Amino acid sequence: MGTGPELPGNGIPHDAQLLRLLMDHLPDSIYFKDADSRFTRVNRAQAEWLGIGDPERAVGKSDVDFYPADFAAATRALEIEIMRTGRPVLDLDEHVRAPDGRERWVSTSKLPLAGPDGRIIGVFGLSRDVSSQHADQDRVRDSEALYHSLVDTLPQNVFRKDLDGRLTFVNRKYCETTGLPAEALLGKSDFDLYPAELARKYREDDLRVVKAGRLIEAVEEHQPPGRERRVIRVLKSPVRDSRGYILGVQGVFWDETDLVRAQEDLRRSEERFALAMEGAHDGLWDWDFLKNEVYFAPRWKAQLGYEDGEIGHNPDEWFNRVHPDDVRRLQEEVDAHAEGRAIHLECEYRIRHKEGHWVWMLARGMAVRAPGGKSARMAGSQTDISQRKRAEEQLVRQAFTDTLTGLPNRALFMDRLSQTLRRGRRKAETPFSAIVLDVDRFKDVNDSLGHANGDQLLVAIARRLENCVRPGDTVARLGGDEFAILLEDMQDEGDAVTVARRVQNQVALPFVLEGQEVFTSVSMGLAPGTGYEKPEDLLRDADTAMYRAKERGRACYEVFDQGMHARAVARLQLETDLRRALERKEFRVFYQPIVSLRTDRLVGFEALVRWQHPSRGLMSPAEFLPLAEETGLILPIDLWVLREACRQTGYWQMKYSQNPPLRVNVNLSSKQFVRSSLLGEIKDILAESAFDPASLTLEITESVLMEDSAAVRAMLERIRGLGIKLYLDDFGTGYSSLGYLHRFPIDSLKIHHSFVGAMGQEEHGQLVRTITTLAENMSLGVVAEGVETADQLRRLRELNCDRVQGYLFSRPVASPAAELLVARGPAWQAA
Repeated sequence: MGTGPELPGNGIPHDAQLLRLLMDHLPDSIYFKDADSRFTRVNRAQAEWLGIGDPERAVGKSDVDFYPADFAAATRALEIEIMRTGRPVLDLDEHVRAPDGRERWVSTSKLPLAGPDGRIIGVFGLSRDVSSQHADQDRVRDSEALYHSLVDTLPQNVFRKDLDGRLTFVNRKYCETTGLPAEALLGKSDFDLYPAELARKYREDDLRVVKAGRLIEAVEEHQPPGRERRVIRVLKSPVRDSRGYILGVQGVFWDETDLVRAQEDLRRSEERFALAMEGAHDGLWDWDFLKNEVYFAPRWKAQLGYEDGEIGHNPDEWFNRVHPDDVRRLQEEVDAHAEGRAIHLECEYRIRHKEGHWVWMLARGMAVRAPGGKSARMAGSQTDISQRKRAEEQLVRQAFTDTLTGLPNRALFMDRLSQTLRRGRRKAETPFSAIVLDVDRFKDVNDSLGHANGDQLLVAIARRLENCVRPGDTVARLGGDEFAILLEDMQDEGDAVTVARRVQNQVALPFVLEGQEVFTSVSMGLAPGTGYEKPEDLLRDADTAMYRAKERGRACYEVFDQGMHARAVARLQLETDLRRALERKEFRVFYQPIVSLRTDRLVGFEALVRWQHPSRGLMSPAEFLPLAEETGLILPIDLWVLREACRQTGYWQMKYSQNPPLRVNVNLSSKQFVRSSLLGEIKDILAESAFDPASLTLEITESVLMEDSAAVRAMLERIRGLGIKLYLDDFGTGYSSLGYLHRFPIDSLKIHHSFVGAMGQEEHGQLVRTITTLAENMSLGVVAEGVETADQLRRLRELNCDRVQGYLFSRPVASPAAELLVARGPAWQAA
């Protein structure tokens, strides 16, 4: 890109205004230091951190002027080492006390700064505040520790399994029951621990929970390693993630062997029952129907907080304490067994404790009948199941409540929608509606502010949605950033539009996340609840209307009509056609020339895919690539384009030799770089086509770098290690972090065509100049897209732009027309 501006003795570039424009619009702290570790330039973010306001006030000062002496000395030693060795320090986490006294965590990268003669004359630094991430990690650890400590105090056995049936968590009681430590249990399945027939039964129960997606209760046999068999009562429920997907099974069980044996003894004989009455832990009772007297064992009374002499023998001592909502059911269950209509008595109910609160009990009993079949007496037990009920309620809440927002989840929303549809069929005159809404550009919030702030935003939106509806309506989180509202008993269908506008106004107000104002909007789809048989159909149509609102530009609502359904069906047909397009060989590769401004010669092509649809004709990428990205079909399409582009360019290289050889640029989706098989597939394509990797360029978008994962970085390094060039496409339209450019092996930046087309405007002209200056300072190449006029070409020459492409030279053309350009060179009037 030419020699570029030299660095004077103090390490500050000549074109300070352009550098300041770039630096002051980045949220990270940026600074330059000379060889004595004195600041020569800082951006506004660093000045605010130092508490000085004006960046110029930092010039000539060092860390000693702002930080404690020990920290300043350590920083100085590190910078001396960087300047001595020439090796940068990247992503260093430091605990720093800011000049205003705040203690924060920052992630710092420092690079050696060279002068015109190549000597290292200072240090370039970039820091980012990561305190919130550290705090989130501490809170997660504390929450997990608290959960484990609480569960370890429970007298029941608690466990959790993954979908393969392997234990992922056990509490202390589970370890005591099995006689094994947790480390010997985790990762094991029931088949590793218990007899095969029991393990198969447990696995069947697990699969039933996963399939049904709800709580189950069972009484089963259990035999810990090396111990006798016991009878247990077990509760199992699904474990779900934040999106509602089932990840495994969790459960709790307790030993009921003594109770079962006591009940068996009760059924066998009155004598054995009498012995059980003396020693059983549960509260036992014996009701003499002839005398209408009940014997309540001392334990029965103690369960309710009474001494032995405080409760008499009248049945009213029992039934007058039962909860009003449960007493009739208990009486009916007793009568049904006494009259022979039920095999035994088993009833759960609430009964008032002496201290005034309600206690959940389970009553079991068997009747003793006279020779004529009439019940003479009934005896049984009363078990306190309050703890089990609380566990059940908690499991139910987890199954039907979104853990982040506390709103109903998708399962509960669909259940309520089903009930509303059934009521609507009976009361057709009462209208209702469903609204589906999605937070616009929510990914930008996560990418820029972090997932913790993204979660805070979802919680805040949930509270505002609740304030927009009546108490009888339902607001639910369906998953991710998608919510739903069920409006019941409306006056007319216009009420749904009123609620939608109220939601728009409420969400449009600013949200404050960690002291920073954030603005967002929602796209909504409304579906009136008439004419539907299935809740899934109503939700589908509301979802269709919501996507229509997004297509209109977001931040609006759409009411569903049948035309939307027709478009959705057409889109489904397009997806079906797209899935068959590869096997039918309907895709075509078009080539757009790339011209060097240093030689005014054709140096390569960008390979662009087109679809020759059998009925719709030649389709541009904008018509099908978004759908391909969404469905994952972009993966085989990318590889096909890469294979065809390498084959065709290799043929041109052999037929039309030039120095350097003709190159080809191929775009790869961000989805490709999370696949471990990508490198092997690229190698196979290069080997099949005998194509030199040094002539291949892969163009990636900033979304690849936004992942900022070690796996993605390693993949890019391996690809570049093959000799392949990497271009960052559409630079300037996304986050454009300097940190990405330092951490990832990028060779060139591609300026988006919108910036090139608007170069006549001062703001966009400055932006293009800033990008070219940045690239020159970082020894990166620059390619400008969308060049259509001679004036644009002239301006790009003045900015030392390396290469250009656009309609001024040629539109993307099929391979025969592209070959003519290789043979003759692109025709245009050099500016």
